[in-house]
Amino acid sequence: MRRVVLAVALFLLVLPYSAGAEDVINKSEVLTLKRCVEIALQKHPDIFAATGEVEVNQSRIGQAKANYYPQVEVSSGYKKYSSVSKTSNNSLNEYSTSATLKQGIYDFGKTSTEVDIQTLNREAATSDLRNIKERVVLNVKQAYYGFLQAKQNRDVADETVKQFDQHLQQAKGFYEAGTKPKFDVTKAEVDLSNAKLNLIKAANALRIAKVVLDNAMGIPNAPEYTIEDTLLYQKYNMTLKDAIDKAYENRPDLKSVITKKNAAESSIEVAKKGYYPTLSANAGYDWSGEKLPLQDGWNVGVTITLPIFSGYLTDYQVQEARANLNVLKAQEESFRQGVLLEVQQAYLNLREAEERISTAQLTVKQAQENLELANGRYAAGLGNPIEVTDAQISYSNAKTSHIQALSDYNVAMASLEKAMGVR
Repeated sequence: MRRVVLAVALFLLVLPYSAGAEDVINKSEVLTLKRCVEIALQKHPDIFAATGEVEVNQSRIGQAKANYYPQVEVSSGYKKYSSVSKTSNNSLNEYSTSATLKQGIYDFGKTSTEVDIQTLNREAATSDLRNIKERVVLNVKQAYYGFLQAKQNRDVADETVKQFDQHLQQAKGFYEAGTKPKFDVTKAEVDLSNAKLNLIKAANALRIAKVVLDNAMGIPNAPEYTIEDTLLYQKYNMTLKDAIDKAYENRPDLKSVITKKNAAESSIEVAKKGYYPTLSANAGYDWSGEKLPLQDGWNVGVTITLPIFSGYLTDYQVQEARANLNVLKAQEESFRQGVLLEVQQAYLNLREAEERISTAQLTVKQAQENLELANGRYAAGLGNPIEVTDAQISYSNAKTSHIQALSDYNVAMASLEKAMGVR
């Protein structure tokens, strides 16, 4: 029975993000980048887990506030006493019922500080949730542009196959007419076979890119779909200094560690309050006796608890809290250095890709002109097949380099936005 309950609980836990991929994406749907991001934010399990952490910390705030309220307990019991004397068989029954109420009056702000700490922890968990969302969004963008790059590379490979097939037919025509040697035909056949091999690789790369995008969206069993062709260049105007300042202002992971550091500072104060007494009020009502009806009575009073010696427990708790604070201070500095490095790398990659785009565009234009000249020379009987092959390969490589530059630029822009903590 216990196994059945656990299985049902596990099913209910994974149901929100594992079931119904077809309900999110329609078969043959055309997905934009914005749509992919929306799906990931809705379905990715990492976001569900981080949301749960926020809820956990929200519950801990309520737990910390519990000390503000009275504690009420009711207990009931029965005991049977037997005489220790061997000459007596007398026994005694005792019935008891009691109700007690305890209310904390003053604890030198320990409860209020605990509430503040748990509130800070919830804020840190909220920042962690936002950071995970931004990481998921970046992964989706990288996978989307990777898919789009693979798709365009496949198109280039397919176009190359068609070009070499056309050249083969042309070489065969010249050979049959007796104007070109057999070498031209075999050379064109080899070129076509190599182009087909490259097409097979490009097609497989496209399938892998789709799997990566499916995983980034959190729906590994997604149906077939296509994506919108948006691999474009849009200039991103921002200085490196502005990017760094924005990152220090917005990065959720940095905010999280700063919030945790503030909570650690408060934890030192909570630990120190272990040296102080606590004051509480209590009241009770009792019913007891050997038989019904039971005798009743009541009590009311105030209790002050003064810690005298606890085996240095409070001292060590204070030491632990201070050590945790030092750890978080070091982590904050480490995060700041990591943020600086991440922004600088993304910014430099963005500018490098931007420079490559203009050069790659020019290379594509030049390679296309060179291919047209090589094809024209061969058609006129002046060129040779090696010129055509070299020109075709140069043109395909130029287009592939241009696609790579565009993809790198968009990925770098997404990485820079993630590094700055903006979307």
